[in-house]
Amino acid sequence: MKYLVIISFVLFARMPAHSQSDTGKVYMFSYFNNNGKDGLHLAYSYDGYKFIPLKKDSSFLTPILSKDSLMRDPCIIRGADNKFHMVWTVSWNEKGIGYASSPDLIHWSEQKYIPVMAHEDSARNCWAPEITYDVKKKQYMIYWATTIAGMFPGDTAVERGYNHRIYYVTTKDFKKFSKTKLLYNQGFNVIDASIVADGKRFIMFLKDETRYPPQKNIRVATSEKLTEDYGNPSMPITGNYWAEGPTAIRIGDQWIVYFDKYRDHKYGAVASADLAHWTDISDKIRMPAGIRHGTVFTITKDELAVLLK
Repeated sequence: MKYLVIISFVLFARMPAHSQSDTGKVYMFSYFNNNGKDGLHLAYSYDGYKFIPLKKDSSFLTPILSKDSLMRDPCIIRGADNKFHMVWTVSWNEKGIGYASSPDLIHWSEQKYIPVMAHEDSARNCWAPEITYDVKKKQYMIYWATTIAGMFPGDTAVERGYNHRIYYVTTKDFKKFSKTKLLYNQGFNVIDASIVADGKRFIMFLKDETRYPPQKNIRVATSEKLTEDYGNPSMPITGNYWAEGPTAIRIGDQWIVYFDKYRDHKYGAVASADLAHWTDISDKIRMPAGIRHGTVFTITKDELAVLLK
């Protein structure tokens, strides 16, 4: 009996923190394959490390918006109304983004085009939109990266004239939207912002898109307010490779940030307990083959059971 107790203690001690504290959650990943023509893909995980594609990795929603009909960079969050709300990139060079909602990730509303940059004649694109919910103000913030030609001429470290900054709108119902405003500008080319709440502050994970000399890495900025005052970014939290599309979640006592190692054609991840010191755990995660830029979120086991049918 003494040896059994010792063995049991050792096994329990070796269990990762996420398996002890988050047993009621299922981790989901929304993503696209190839160029995004076939639409929304979903994968699930019980531990946040091994993700299994649903529906044999076929599409849950086919895009119909814009002349390109793309569904790239799908971001899904569960809203205050308990519905799933999704935004995505509809084209390489449109002035708007796509939106749809669902009660179960299977049945989706009519796809809606939101012309968030239509007022800017020189806007070239709207890339990688995301949504974050503001609990205090009871509203959603939708944000994305846009290049406005000639807007930041002093920044010469750009590629093919793209010089992005992060912009945003707010909404309470995804029907009426505020005026578009600038969210993040620290004097460099930035895309792929993803914001999560951490107590009373907000954490923005972002891609430094500087081309010359190349950065192409993930950094962190913080603010006490969701819609303003994000300061200078941290040093890179990713390694000696090009990374984009960060998405973050807290599992147990650790933050995990997943990202696309797009030049290496695989996914990576880093982990931290304090959002300051990061460890590369890319060798510990397993993602569906061909997965591109996506978002992590959670559902219940009952909701997964419906999806598995």
